[in-house]
Amino acid sequence: MHELSERDAIAFFRRSYTAVDGLWFMKVEERLGFEAALEIDAAVWQVVPKIQARALQAMTGQQRGLDALCACLTAKLDWESYRYETVWREDHSALCIVIHECPWRDLLRKSGREHLAAAVGQRICNTEYAVWAREFGEALHFELGRCLCCGEGVCELWFRHGKVYVISIY
Repeated sequence: MHELSERDAIAFFRRSYTAVDGLWFMKVEERLGFEAALEIDAAVWQVVPKIQARALQAMTGQQRGLDALCACLTAKLDWESYRYETVWREDHSALCIVIHECPWRDLLRKSGREHLAAAVGQRICNTEYAVWAREFGEALHFELGRCLCCGEGVCELWFRHGKVYVISIY
């Protein structure tokens, strides 16, 4: 008998988490249509980031500001198997997380639903990361720059105090 490790448990729960997300979306879509499923998904992603951010704030002791946001959000991205880099403005006034590979986009592609990626990515990422920003300070704002789901080479997640002025890094 194979003894299961903590690594096995992590892989199991990661797969379960992504499977549940995709399956519930498809079941809602079957019953109510794509637009309704996307609207409900966006409502869910207005809550999930609060739970995730608050848990990571408690785990790391990082509470407010761009540095805390960077520490907590990159932990989440690591655990979800994103491939990314962080880029700070020279004066440390803005953070851009540049995503090169996104597991959620990869799942859409593998399931033959890549044609939905632009609508899903724009709606859900704008919702999710705006919530992440607010959890680390009311003055923090988010703006989505380039987007993998829209056929661009990377996603650019811009965070800063005040209005975000997106300037592509690439």
